Amino acid sequence: MKQLLILGAGRSATALIQYLCEQSQQYDWQVIVADASEPTVAILKQQYPTIETQQIDVLDEEARNHIIGTADLVISMLPARFHIHVVHSCLALRKHLITASYVSNDVKELQADIKSNDLTFLYECGLDPGLDHMSAMKIIDEVKSQGGTITSFQSSCGGLMAPGSDNNPWRYKFTWNPRNVVLAGKFGTAQYLFRGRHKNIPHHHVFSRISAVEVPGYGRFESYPNRDSLKYRDLYGIHKAETILRGTLRRPGFCAAWNAFVQLGLTDDSYEVWNLGNMTYADFVRAYLPYSEDDLVTNFSRYIGTDVTSELMERIMWLGLLDEKPIGMKKASPADVLQKLLEEKWQTQLQDEDMIVMQHLIGYQLQGEDHLSTSSLVVTGQLDRLSGMAKTVGYPLGIAAKLILNEQVTRRGLLIPIHREIYEPILQELQKFGVNFQEMAHPLTPVL
Repeated sequence: MKQLLILGAGRSATALIQYLCEQSQQYDWQVIVADASEPTVAILKQQYPTIETQQIDVLDEEARNHIIGTADLVISMLPARFHIHVVHSCLALRKHLITASYVSNDVKELQADIKSNDLTFLYECGLDPGLDHMSAMKIIDEVKSQGGTITSFQSSCGGLMAPGSDNNPWRYKFTWNPRNVVLAGKFGTAQYLFRGRHKNIPHHHVFSRISAVEVPGYGRFESYPNRDSLKYRDLYGIHKAETILRGTLRRPGFCAAWNAFVQLGLTDDSYEVWNLGNMTYADFVRAYLPYSEDDLVTNFSRYIGTDVTSELMERIMWLGLLDEKPIGMKKASPADVLQKLLEEKWQTQLQDEDMIVMQHLIGYQLQGEDHLSTSSLVVTGQLDRLSGMAKTVGYPLGIAAKLILNEQVTRRGLLIPIHREIYEPILQELQKFGVNFQEMAHPLTPVL
């Protein structure tokens, strides 16, 4: 009997655990789920009586090696900072590994060791990264197989609230790590290629350099540029593309309001705010504004260049950022203060539904004619059951695990799912779960 170990049982692991429990009945596998939380482990055992559950501190090397040593394949759903410990154990014990996280520099240094030990370490196999690679490479490989050339690649993805659950002025709530949202755009300059020209957008301008994205049936979104789009030129083999741009999706108006926080300095995480324990949120904002005899609302709106009655100010006022309410923190960075407020206001309800939206616009030249391929994905789910995020992260990981355990994927080394033998069966099976890309290709009319 093959043993399959899942490390970490957070919200994104729900669909993964459910899928592998069902598959284990067919293939006679033993599924083991280990998590640091004792209550989580107890709930899992009650929900899935056929699986083995364990509480574990992944930083305990002896305990970690013991449980990994019993497995044939490991799926890490842990926060990214813990992956390197799992990697070293899997390498030492010669166990295959799958995760949805990005390939880190630490892991890249181990590429030769992974391959020489005849192991498959499949990274970036969730939503984004994951489904973005698979769906893009499907089109790119099809174009190349017909003798075509990719001329442009634009891709955007966002984890949002479904219509009806986006019931606040921001049309947004936290469905994943709040810290990543608050610090988005802070780490380095956004780089991309547009019509043959390199573009560099420093972090304080990222949310003012947005583009519109239209998704059939779901309306308009706005996309702000991700940190590094240029790496996809080599990764996808699209060296002749004159535009390569990756972005994150939000509903219209979000980016302008978020840009106000950036310009004011409220997303800074590099220092602690002085005298914070005695501050209200209004005091906190005043500390970042130029001195004025005007009231706070007027001063704030003037500083960010908008009218007091604008939709942007409606979003700010709804948050309570300008209220005389005590913050209730003694020591914190500006980003910590902002995150605390947002976590209070952007809370999800059990009946809420989330929505994953992804779209690729891929231009290509075939037989002397220019074409555009549009590939769109929208997946919704209920947060207290199977969320859209859980489906789009968990199902690809689960299917990949099945492919490796059944030796349908035999490629070895440090991989991401850009290879046909990996992405093709995953995309095909995902359709059974409503994770289906709608593709449309058409010729572009020349501009005279």
